[in-house]
Amino acid sequence: MNLFLCLAIVIYLLLLSSTSSEAVHHHYVNATHLNLLEAHEAEASLAGRGGYSLMVGLTLIQSAAAKGAVCLDGSLPGYHLHRGYGSGANSWIINLEGGGWCNDVRSCLYRKKTRRGSSAFMEREIPFTGILSNKAQQNPDFFNWNRVKIRYCDGASFAGDSEHKAARLQFRGQRIWMAAMEDLMSKGMRFARQALLSGCSAGGLATIIHCDEFRGLFPRNTKVKCLSDAGLFLDAKDISGGHTLRNFFSGIVGLQGVQRNLPRTCTNHLDPTSCFFPQNLIAGIRTPLFILNTAYDSWQIQSSLAPTTADPSGNWHDCRKNYYRCSGSQIQFLQAFRNEMLNSMKGFSRSNQNGMFINSCFAHCQSERQDTWFADNSPVIREKAIALAVGDWYFDRAVVKDIDCAYPCDNTCHNLIFR
Repeated sequence: MNLFLCLAIVIYLLLLSSTSSEAVHHHYVNATHLNLLEAHEAEASLAGRGGYSLMVGLTLIQSAAAKGAVCLDGSLPGYHLHRGYGSGANSWIINLEGGGWCNDVRSCLYRKKTRRGSSAFMEREIPFTGILSNKAQQNPDFFNWNRVKIRYCDGASFAGDSEHKAARLQFRGQRIWMAAMEDLMSKGMRFARQALLSGCSAGGLATIIHCDEFRGLFPRNTKVKCLSDAGLFLDAKDISGGHTLRNFFSGIVGLQGVQRNLPRTCTNHLDPTSCFFPQNLIAGIRTPLFILNTAYDSWQIQSSLAPTTADPSGNWHDCRKNYYRCSGSQIQFLQAFRNEMLNSMKGFSRSNQNGMFINSCFAHCQSERQDTWFADNSPVIREKAIALAVGDWYFDRAVVKDIDCAYPCDNTCHNLIFR
């Protein structure tokens, strides 16, 4: 009897610890040999493989070369497609892959020797998790749709159109976008009754840039919306008072010929670099758009607000990797960043067709990871998980304008801590 009693106590304690809603969940990322964005993506991929996940093969777009729609190294672009069925047979999710940018010849030359610049280095199969999952219990509203991930190999959020002949670099993101759309339309997307364009990080920015273009592919009676995840990059001052991200974005726009492909509703009155910042685009987008973002975006803290170049004394070294190690004044700086983000969305939020889910977490990208999209311990705002909030918005079940209270109020976050 004592043995059975001990076993019962152990099982009870395990169940209690696994269902506790009080503990904030942490994901540890070893960033020693990877830049922080790539490290996070590796972590997300591993999280996707933790349980069963659907593996989907790569399709290269054979017609792309004739259109000059090629990766940085001149190789063919590609996508991963898993067909829908039943009630989702004529519904499509197009997911634009993220993965940073390159803003000068040197960084683009490095990039073209990776999966972010050449299909020669892309995985032949990738896991479909989160919003791309084919399991109803993991993805309740979109599991049986046609689901596509378009691979990212240009370095300018699918928006450039230029080249650097001396360095043998092709900046053809806009052409890749168009070639992928044409190929998918020929494979049945033109018959879509419902469509959703989504993307995370650089793919979230691409989703905002191309949202109205995507709407224009379909007849008026097709339900079309867009979801940008972790794509709300702010034109904010860094900790030294400089403009690290603006300078970086300026290099991307100039090198890759992005200007001509940015929404004219913005470029008619602002400079091209300003129009690469989503805060200057979102209010002018006519298509219904959902902004999913953390209030303390890990990538922006690492690379825009407190980059090492703006922190020569290393005062932010610990805070930028682990929010627990932030001082009171550093948290105050991050709270001001949150306020700036919310202020940038005021015009956007006035439209009932738009939606938002801004949770007070230290993370980056939440729609493609199963643990943050829809799981037993997913992040929530007012007890609603991200997948349910997006579904309610897409299907017009509710107006969704969910904004979390400021840190440290949210105990459901899956926060990233960098080692």
